Amino acid sequence: MVRITDVARRAGVSPSTVSYALSGKRPISAETRRRVEAAARELGYRPQSGARAHDRPKVLALAAPLRTGVHVPAMMRVTQSVVTAARSYDHDVLLLTHEEGLTRVGEPAPADALLVMDVGMHDPRLPVLRSLDRPSVLLGLPADPHGLTCVDLDYRAAGEACVHHLARLGHRTVALVGSPPEVYLRRTTSAHRLVEGFTAAADHHGLASSVHPAVSAPAEARHLADRLLREHPALTAVVVHNASLLDPLITAFQQLGLRVPEDLSITAVCPDDPATTTSVALPATELGTRAVELLMEKRRGTPVPEVTLLPSRLTERASTNHA
Repeated sequence: MVRITDVARRAGVSPSTVSYALSGKRPISAETRRRVEAAARELGYRPQSGARAHDRPKVLALAAPLRTGVHVPAMMRVTQSVVTAARSYDHDVLLLTHEEGLTRVGEPAPADALLVMDVGMHDPRLPVLRSLDRPSVLLGLPADPHGLTCVDLDYRAAGEACVHHLARLGHRTVALVGSPPEVYLRRTTSAHRLVEGFTAAADHHGLASSVHPAVSAPAEARHLADRLLREHPALTAVVVHNASLLDPLITAFQQLGLRVPEDLSITAVCPDDPATTTSVALPATELGTRAVELLMEKRRGTPVPEVTLLPSRLTERASTNHA
């Protein structure tokens, strides 16, 4: 099958120039347009099975299943950034929150490109994505990204950054309060890779470490805090990967007589704008925007990397102190 990149190579222009020349969406010189059209004729190129680029549906589908354990506010932040970025390309977004949303996109649908959230390490949706006749981008990094396009925060580096910071402050016993149990059962990539980074960094520094799934409700934070202190009497630092549990957990430790940061240092991986703790920010705007950009590049036939990891940036605040 002749691709847009083949036409671009024959005409000596970029794939985006071919797209603009054939769609008429942007001004192109008459000479360049003639060269592109001649190359397309010679190669037998037909955009989208004969439809011109401006006839394509201008709808992106976003598969964001509302499963148990999903932190909906964080998902909606990313969704908002996807919608905003899509509008800058004159596209609408079809939001699919049902578990079977991806199957529906595989059928005739008013969307010709797909974004997928809440990705698992061995996500059962991956074979479907590899077989679709339309471009897709995952907001998450599965165990095998071959043949896919993935963008995500570097969660392994985020876990490492939190531990490196605490180790520099002299902490020797650290705990991770992570995602709800069902998120680990699904092997969601963000939770899995953050645990990998946390554990690897703790081992590197010779720290005593433990990982604890989040409780199901913020009201149970007191029981979790009490259990952590009973099981780990030498505990002096906690990493929290659960935005809804962060403040209740800090309050629970304080009710148990610990001062933050004098007695206990707290770091987090969470949205940045409400953060009052030392944290690695979840770059929702950057993540959604980059996912849409990659999708648009794929639609134009531009080669893109299989994996794009956004850097983890730790911001130090008043919730951490020397041990």
